[in-house]
This record gives sequence, structure tokens and C-alpha cells, in this order.
Amino acid sequence: MKLKVTLLLFLNIGFFAFAQENLTYQKPSKSILDLADYEKAPTVSMDTKKENMLLMYRSTYKTLDDLNQDELRLGGLRINPVTNISSSVTYTTNLKLRKISGKEEVQVSGLPQNPKISNILWSPNDKKIVFSHTTNSGVELWFLDVETAKATKLTEATVNANLGNPFSWFLDNETILVKMLPKNRKPLLDPKNDLPTGPIISNTAGTKSQNRTFPDMLKNQSDEINFENITTSELYKVNLNGNATLFKEAAMYYGERISPDGNYIMLTTIQKPFSYVVPLYRFPSRTIVYDARGKEIKIVNEVPLNEIIPKGFMAVRKGKREMAWRNDKPATLSYVVALDEGDPANKVDCRDEVFLWNAPFTSEATSLAKVPQRYDDIIWGNDNVAFLTDQWYDTRNTKTYLINPANPAQQPKVITDRNQQDVYSDPGVFETRKNEYNKYVLAIEKDNAYRIGDGYTKEGQFPFIDEFNLKTLQSKRIYTSPYKDKKEDLLEIEDFKAGKVLVQIQSKSEYPNYYFRNIKKQNSLTPITSFKNPFESIKNVSKEVIKYKRKDGLELSGTLYLPAGYDKAKKEKLPLLIWAYPAEYKDRNSAGQSTQNSNEFTTPYYGSFVYWVTKGYVVLDDAAFPIIGEGTTEPNDNFMPQLVANAEAAIDAVDALGYINRKKVAIGGHSYGAFMTANLLTHSNLFACGIARSGAYNRTLTPFGFQTEQRNYWEVPEVYTKMSPFMNADKMKTPLLLVHGEADNNPGTFTLQTERYYQALKGLGATARMVILPKEAHSYVAKENILHLLWEQDQFLEKYLKN
Repeated sequence: MKLKVTLLLFLNIGFFAFAQENLTYQKPSKSILDLADYEKAPTVSMDTKKENMLLMYRSTYKTLDDLNQDELRLGGLRINPVTNISSSVTYTTNLKLRKISGKEEVQVSGLPQNPKISNILWSPNDKKIVFSHTTNSGVELWFLDVETAKATKLTEATVNANLGNPFSWFLDNETILVKMLPKNRKPLLDPKNDLPTGPIISNTAGTKSQNRTFPDMLKNQSDEINFENITTSELYKVNLNGNATLFKEAAMYYGERISPDGNYIMLTTIQKPFSYVVPLYRFPSRTIVYDARGKEIKIVNEVPLNEIIPKGFMAVRKGKREMAWRNDKPATLSYVVALDEGDPANKVDCRDEVFLWNAPFTSEATSLAKVPQRYDDIIWGNDNVAFLTDQWYDTRNTKTYLINPANPAQQPKVITDRNQQDVYSDPGVFETRKNEYNKYVLAIEKDNAYRIGDGYTKEGQFPFIDEFNLKTLQSKRIYTSPYKDKKEDLLEIEDFKAGKVLVQIQSKSEYPNYYFRNIKKQNSLTPITSFKNPFESIKNVSKEVIKYKRKDGLELSGTLYLPAGYDKAKKEKLPLLIWAYPAEYKDRNSAGQSTQNSNEFTTPYYGSFVYWVTKGYVVLDDAAFPIIGEGTTEPNDNFMPQLVANAEAAIDAVDALGYINRKKVAIGGHSYGAFMTANLLTHSNLFACGIARSGAYNRTLTPFGFQTEQRNYWEVPEVYTKMSPFMNADKMKTPLLLVHGEADNNPGTFTLQTERYYQALKGLGATARMVILPKEAHSYVAKENILHLLWEQDQFLEKYLKN
């Protein structure tokens, strides 16, 4: 008996020794490291007239030290309570200016040492740029004079950026409206040291409230006090001499919008009571319009706490919503009211009504239009022209109407009526330009508007520009990108008469760069930038979009990479890596369309398997995994058989080319792609192993919907159960690498999902490895974690796939 106990003790010690590894950060092999450890090209911002450009330099990655900061998670926010800015912000670390017509880059002088720059905003006349700089103790306001390329500090580190961009330009180009920390601000409470005065109590009165699983909610009274503290600001007018004048006293300012003519300011403040189940954007709010001196003009909206909302993606709250200034008028508000009480289940002829309300709001608002579906957007043009768009998720339908704002009685004219998932029929987006108020309005030239389209077709991608006649409602194509070996993105029409267009051109091995194209002169291209390819080591890999069919005849696609020098005639059988993400559709036609372009610049990053093409693997990236539910059938009703059919089709297609050993195939994905991966390994024998990152595996923990599923668990329990890898963990027999960020902030994909799934697999004897990346949210940003992730994936694939 003593021998038996000793043996069991030894076995238990051995089990736990192998179950838990104390491993320091590792780096991947050289071929992967050379690609992962690179210098990022600057981001470009151009002024309105395209005379100057601002070059913004950022580090390729954050560091663990960047993530290892104080953090408060309140009401859906994650902020640094010391610096009063989002803890997830990615900073610009240097600024340079350049004349677009020249080549010399001018280093901006006067910048602080080791700058942490964000919230960059051009002035209305494009002669100044304001930005925030985060110090160790808070956020400062700075401005940059474009002509002299000199930066100057305007305020001390007292700016409150906890709710996002903390400032707005006035039209005078000299004054900025800034959110500042209150002078009498109280210290934050430490919940660990603050003894509760009672229990935490929540009530429900029998009304249905089907909210999804939001992260970072308020949990107790200390959280409420701290939330009010971090969101409370005083509003100041700050001029370019650094003089600050109090504009409005302390409040929880959530939105600040200056009217186009600058004479009114619409301020939205968060009100109480707060909620423990929904984020701050569903807290009560009050919106008041003031004049430029701060005198109250009108309370234009009051919104109650919005914890209870009907079911469905098209559900909205009651009352006024989407309140904004009309861009083509000096001071006119537009807003929307639901005619179906915000409930998609209610049957009505029109879902939404749009209203106009002229300042100073002494008269009632007037109706502009009613739409049969849910309001989506308005592009304002002038007194007689605007484009209104509505949509309905269940049918994936979207319509665009030409309306006459001056004559609401005039019947709206439908100019597009289409399935919004049908990318081949996408007519493009109407071009806009800035007006005298520095607001974007519809660009109109001699009764013509212009649309820029992505140009996806069965034969490939060919972006286009259409001229749309506002009288005949007919379109005329005036330019189609001719490239078959490059990708051209049409960004903005600069001169309608001359045909000058800002474009970006790239290829598989040519980094995206900016050009001016004259569409009226053949092959007329003027280079603007000349950024180099930082990934020279993979410029010769083979890259192509392959198309293939699922067993039910649905056409699929994916981008196939072969190692440099691979002999397609010899056809050596290599391991295959597939990276994918499922997408839901309501019709087969849209599901079979492809938006992949083999001429897109190849940028390896941690969110794909492309790195491994350097190590002798074949990679099928962004493989199409459509899940279709036509008519009254929802996509998830047949999720599993379609998922497996997609995987079979992908493997069969690459195998038919003769490039792979189909016994050595791995699948991987992130978030919903991780959920896909776990299900494929559970319900098929197609793969040797899989990598699942930051996924959700137990759908009963997201009972009021997930991804595009609108039904709750109690309506379709069999769907939730069958789709949950956790519920089917006993069927898992394939090696799986599970990775998750320790601080995941995505609704539904809590880190607990991976931890509990791993425990189930471990208890049932499956082969699995779990890696929790310290400090990381849903997307990974720290260099140490990303390099270690690549090492983990490399080791895992070498062990369970290649060898």
C-alpha cells in the first residue's frame, strides 16, 4: 500500500510539472523574426487643398511597459487614471511636414522629449494643427504652425481625454474648445481600501432586457464615484497664445459639437442614474444648445437610462437620436425618431422619421422624410439635394434616396435598392468636399454628383468613378482602374474639371504609396510618397487568389502563398496552413463573391500565418468560410455542416494543385475564427492541429446573442449547445494551441472562455496548450507578447504538423 501511495505521489508531481511551465519570453526563428521586427512607415495626413502633408511616425509595437500602467475599467472605458487618457491609445512619436509638391521632409521643431502624441486635428484653414501630448502626469494641449514647422505647448497637463478627443476648433482658426480637469477635482477612490456600506443590489421588474455580455461595467458605488470623477470636465476656450477662459462649469461632457457657423455649441452631458449592465453610451444624457458666449438657448434632448431595448440588431431606443448639425446650413439640427417604438417586431409602414430644427429653436421641428427601414445616414448637399440611406439587417437590404430638403412633400426618389452584402453591385460612395463652414457636403458640379467605388467583380478588382446626374438619375462611368498587376485605391477627387484624383497604388511587393492621377490624361501619374518595402525577404514568394467550389456548388476563394523558389512543376508536398474567419450571409449570390486582391501589398503580421511561408509551409490566407441562411432559415441553423464543407473545399482545392500533403493541414483563427477552429477540430478529421486565439467556446455564456445571431439561448438552445466547442469537448482528439489576452475587452470573449475550455480539454485527456498573454486585450500590441506568440505557434506547428 505504501508503494502504491508513493507511486501516485510521483505521478501527480510529474503531471503538474509538465502541466505548468515557467517560461520566460521567447523569440521566433530568424526568418520570422526578420519579418516581425521591422520599422513602420509613417502615416500620412494631408490638408484640404493638398498643399502640405503631415508625416506621423509610430513605433511598430507597444511594449509590456506601455501596458503595465494603472488602469480603470468603468462603464466600458479603459483609462489611465494618472494621465487621464485611454490606456489603449497608440501614440505618434514624431512629426514631420512636407510640401506635397516637394520632396524635402522638415522635422517639426519644439516637440517635447520622447513625445506621446495623439488627437491630431487640422485647423479649418489648414494653417495650424492641434494635438495632445501625454506626460507622466497628464495630457497637455499643443499646436503646430504649419508654415514654420514649430510646435508650441498651450496648456499644462490638465486636459481630460478620458472620453476621447478632448478638443474642437472654432471657425476663427485661433480658438479651441477644450475639456479640462476640474480645479477642485477629488482624488479617486481605491476600491480595495474603501469598505462597502452595504451589499450590491440590482432589481428587475419583469421587463425583458436582452443585453449582450458587455465588458468593463460598473460594479459598485466606488466605481460610480470614480466614473463620475474621471468623466467630469470643465470646458475652456483656449487661444493660440495659451490664454484659457472658462466657458462652462464642471459636468460629465460626452459630446461637444459647434454649429457650422460657429454661433452655437451643442453639449451633451451624461446624467444619473448609472447602470451596472450597459456601457456609458446607454446612460441617461441631456443635450443643450448654447450660444457662443455660453448662454443656454434650448434643451434639445433628454434621454433616460437605456437598459431595456427590444431584441434584434435593428432595435433602437425611443425618442430623438442621431442628433447632429446639418452640414450645409449655418445652424440647423437634424434628428431621427423611431415610428415603430424602436422594436423591429412591430409592423409599421415606416420605421423612422427624420426631422429638421432651426436655431434658436423658437419654432417646432419639421418633418423631412419617413423611411420604410431603419435610418442609416444623410449626405447633405444644398437646399434642394441630399442623399438619405436606410437599411434592414434581417434582409441585408439598403436603399438610398434622393430627397429635396426644401420641399419635404416631394416624394423621395430611390436611386439604389440593393443587398448590402452584394459587393459586385456596390455603386460606390458619393464624393464630398468641404464648404465655407469647414464641413463636408456633397460635391456637385453642374447637376452632377460623383461616386467612387471599390470595383469588385468576378474578374477581379477595378475601382471606378461614376458621374451621377441629379436630374436624370443616370450614371456615367468616367474612370476605371486598368491595373491587373497592381491595386489602385481611389481616395479623393481633387479637381473635378481637370480630372485630378488622389490615389494610392500598391502591388504584392511594392509598398502602398500616394499619387495624383489625371483621369483625363492617359497614364498621367505624379508620385507623392516613396515608402520602401520593409519585407524584402518575401518579395519573391508566390501569391495568387485561387477560386474553388464547395460541394454544393458555392464558389469560394482564398489567397494562396507558396515559398520563394517553390517548383510548381515538381510539386513537392508541403504542409498547409489555413487562416480564416466565418461570415454569415442571407443569400448564395453574395456569399460566393470575392473581395480578395492578389495585388494587395503583402504585410505579414501576427493576425495571419503568412510568416510561415518562409519556413516551407503553403499558406491559404483569408480562406472564405461563408455560412448561409436563406429565407426564414438563419445561418447558424446549419452552421456545422457548412463550416466543415468550407474546410473540405479549401483543402481539396490546394491538394488538387498538387502542392500539399493533405495529412499535414492546420487551421487557425482569431476571435470568431478561434471559435471556428475549435469546432472544426471537434467535428471533422481534416486537420492535424489547430491554433485558436481569443475565442469564445461556451455560447451559454453569451445567452442573448453572439456575432450575427439575434435569437437568444432560450429560443434556440439546440443551436447554442451544438455550436459550443465546450459542450462537445469530449469529442476533441486533435492537438490545439489556445491563446488569449489576459485583459480581453471584447464582448463575449472573456479570458475565462479559454481558461474553462482548456480545463475541460485537460480533464478529458485532450492534447492542448494554453498561453495567456499578460496585459493584452482582444488584439495584441506588446512586442514581447507578439514575438512570444509567434514562437509558440512556430514550436507548436513544428511539433504537431511539420514533424
